[in-house]
Amino acid sequence: MNTDVTRALYPRERVATVQEATAKAGLAALLLTPGPDLRYVSGYDALPLERLTCLAVPADGEPFLVVPRLELPAAQESPAGSLGVELVPWDETDDPYALVARRLGASGGKVGLADRMWAMMTLRFRDAMPGVEQVLAGTVLRELRMRKSPAEVAALREAGEAIDRVHRRVPEFLRPGRTEREVGRDIHDAILAEGHTTVDFVIVGSGPNGANPHAELSDRVIGEGEPVVVDIGGQMPSGYCSDSTRNYCVGEPPAEYRTYFAVLEEAQRASCEAVRPGVTPEAVDAAARDRIAAAGYGEYFIHRTGHGIGIETHEEPYIVAGNTEPLEPGMAFSVEPGIYTGPHGARIEDIVVCTEDGYEAMNRTGHGLVVID
Repeated sequence: MNTDVTRALYPRERVATVQEATAKAGLAALLLTPGPDLRYVSGYDALPLERLTCLAVPADGEPFLVVPRLELPAAQESPAGSLGVELVPWDETDDPYALVARRLGASGGKVGLADRMWAMMTLRFRDAMPGVEQVLAGTVLRELRMRKSPAEVAALREAGEAIDRVHRRVPEFLRPGRTEREVGRDIHDAILAEGHTTVDFVIVGSGPNGANPHAELSDRVIGEGEPVVVDIGGQMPSGYCSDSTRNYCVGEPPAEYRTYFAVLEEAQRASCEAVRPGVTPEAVDAAARDRIAAAGYGEYFIHRTGHGIGIETHEEPYIVAGNTEPLEPGMAFSVEPGIYTGPHGARIEDIVVCTEDGYEAMNRTGHGLVVID
């Protein structure tokens, strides 16, 4: 990842913005250990070790990053090394929790801990700051992470283009007599070949396995005329994720599958077209769900319509009934209704970003069933 892209994705101003949000929320500080919160604020994809790495962002005072001395070079070389944040190494015989507590000087109030902080570290911080109430850092960071900057949208667009290239290659791998695992192995390699640094998941759900939204790869042999759900995603060098689902069949599928797949296409299109500022996530969910239910397949749509995406595959906002927080420009999420009848199933998924007057799809491959001769 080049320097300009890194600076755009992890600007120095972000730490100051987080600091302001921390003060506004009435917290004394945020304490961010390895995981998505730390990556979002600093760009540092630190190893999750038993040795403490922690970015402390006080509401009042200078932020600092505590790292094991042997990890100091990695921190310096990461985007965090150019943020102007003090790097504070600690040695094997030091108590890094006491070090953080001493530098913060917090004797009361609330401190926000990274949502994915290990329980071991949470309890150590509780011992080191006995008079301080612990809350989730997500109470501060969710508002920032949900609204993607232009640089973040560009990173998601790049991820979408990369996973689209993989879907265009799927017909190379699918044929009767191959197992889901064999096809999945080829797709895994293609995800890396098309620009991802890691593969987060590969679902190749053939026949009845297509009716399981989170089917694991198996040794089931793919038969002729069986629909196959392919849901794939990974992480790009930028740290941002892809996620897209398309549907395939080797030979002509059953007539009843064609019938409900047409309903699903209409529902997914309607759900995407509902996206615009001011619309609620539950309304986007309803746009798909109501059409599926009206066609008689409501009981077979068994999950929410979508999830947010960014430096994690699943993050806020969630496109589900009950979520009434209006959409805003920059919010990125999946639109992925599904119908799972049992003998087979189908799901169509795009990543979309809410724009000033509608939405932009990050995935551009066709939504129709791909029939492979």
